Amino acid sequence: MPDQSAVPDYELPDELELTDPAQYRALFDETRMKIVSLLLERAATTTELAAALDKPKGTVGHHLKVLEYAGLVHVVRTKLVRAIEARYYGRTARVFLYHDWDRASFDGIGLEPKGLLAETTAEIAQLPAELLDLPMLTNSRYARIPAERAEEWRQRLIELLDEFVRQPREGDVTYGVLVGIFPTQRGHLPDPKDGAA
Repeated sequence: MPDQSAVPDYELPDELELTDPAQYRALFDETRMKIVSLLLERAATTTELAAALDKPKGTVGHHLKVLEYAGLVHVVRTKLVRAIEARYYGRTARVFLYHDWDRASFDGIGLEPKGLLAETTAEIAQLPAELLDLPMLTNSRYARIPAERAEEWRQRLIELLDEFVRQPREGDVTYGVLVGIFPTQRGHLPDPKDGAA
């Protein structure tokens, strides 16, 4: 019996580095991204995923097959339900690592940075009035720091995201967290020691 308090409720490795173009094609589709996100909560059947996504079972089944073929999801357990074997799908890793933005966005619907921002902005804009009073924050800051420090911040943000997705599933509202650290072309003031007045 799986541990009901664990998130997700099945064993999986922490990371999987995506190296095959087929994995990028499989993952970077809006519906498939939602499927792998839901599977961070717990293993689920095609029927459960279809209900959560408000999509036909056949559509979700197709997307699961694409993800399974690419090695991104697999059946983690089965259960006999009214003489039919229910298959519960889970991710093959908690985090999918990808480093090549060109591959990630090659089909125009990938999660390039502007895609994430546009999707998040659209979600926030569609919130009903009763959800606007719930905890929410959007903000940005800029700092001129060395690349080594930027890498340390990147790692801290990854750890924060990992902590967020491991939270026990309770409550009635699904929250989202969007983080990022990125180089900019913003100018900066000269160092005072450079003699500028």
